[in-house]
Amino acid sequence: MNTPRAHAGAPTRALPVEPSALQAVLFDMDGTLVDTEDMWLEVVEAVSERHGRPLDEEGRAAALGRSVEDTADLLYESLGVPREDLADELGRGFTARIAEGAPPRPGALGLLAALRAAGVPTALVSASPRAVVRRIAGSLDGHVFDAVYGAEDTPRTKPAPDPYLAAAAALGVEPARCVAVEDTPTGVASAEAAGCAVLAVPSVRPIAPAPGRTVVADLTGADVVLLRSLVTGAA
Repeated sequence: MNTPRAHAGAPTRALPVEPSALQAVLFDMDGTLVDTEDMWLEVVEAVSERHGRPLDEEGRAAALGRSVEDTADLLYESLGVPREDLADELGRGFTARIAEGAPPRPGALGLLAALRAAGVPTALVSASPRAVVRRIAGSLDGHVFDAVYGAEDTPRTKPAPDPYLAAAAALGVEPARCVAVEDTPTGVASAEAAGCAVLAVPSVRPIAPAPGRTVVADLTGADVVLLRSLVTGAA
């Protein structure tokens, strides 16, 4: 596999199985690998204001980690604009913002390189539209993900467990032996519902530690040893 996968599905080559309990690392995209959560919120705010109702703090919090369609549903409740129109505005706005560039989050590229060097399979698991995910997947310093999932690739997206369950199945690994790296409560809920251990890297809203969940300020101190420990339970 020489290029990032543009669509979801099983890998086209046999993946190395990590000798430790860790079988794969499944990454969220927005706010986790790339600094886009503020971009997304700006798009949501602009759409809401365009239809005469500024987004409040509760609305901002609800939009984090959500897909375009789910966010359109949320806005519909207060704006009354057809969901399809809202989804179209949100999708076009976010795609335009991403085209301007999406800088990597601190430590993200180093961790991806370390995982590839260690032979640990990786997947990109996002609630963003596939077109946006495809663009970002090809921009992370040449990293090749073994599976890539966007919002359209599962019947339900985050906070449902479907995206993480599908990614684990595509890699041929057990969700309980995967670490999901997430930045929002919505994404954490999805990964935990799928049975993954979670490394949380909060981007906008705080996330509290919990059983099976480790919280770090950023990915600069994260390495393969840490990720293995989250699955094995080692100190």
